[in-house]
Amino acid sequence: MEKIIDEVLEQNGHAGMDSLIPILQEIQDRIGCLTEEVIIRVSEHLNVPTSKIYGLATFYNQFRFEKKGKYHIRICNGTSCRLNGSKWLIEYIEKNLKIKNGETSRNGIFSLEVVNCMGACEFGPVISINDQFYKTQDPDSLKELLDELSNEE
Repeated sequence: MEKIIDEVLEQNGHAGMDSLIPILQEIQDRIGCLTEEVIIRVSEHLNVPTSKIYGLATFYNQFRFEKKGKYHIRICNGTSCRLNGSKWLIEYIEKNLKIKNGETSRNGIFSLEVVNCMGACEFGPVISINDQFYKTQDPDSLKELLDELSNEE
């Protein structure tokens, strides 16, 4: 991990505050999440207080502080999907996988991300698992899909 942080910071040798988001994005893409070490190292490199970096990273929901699970579940909770039952999908996952938005299951298999829109309103509620999309989901079809993935483990 340390090597990756060093590589990214070296590539952004004379970067300023305007490079903060791209630097954090690249590190997260390569490591999987933002850690305390990442925030401290970026802070030192850019000469920006860690509190500002942490504040920015918690403001934007694209940044994570936990690694994604092997199966990263994204559930659309935009207006159309919410009206068509995304709430029940979210509740099903919270109850059965025992994770909430932004969390990863203890065994590292599943992670959950609730998003505002996935651009497939006519097919809602929509979910994606590792960027494969599933339309018109309900708790029963979601259970079937998750059971299938669990059985692969």
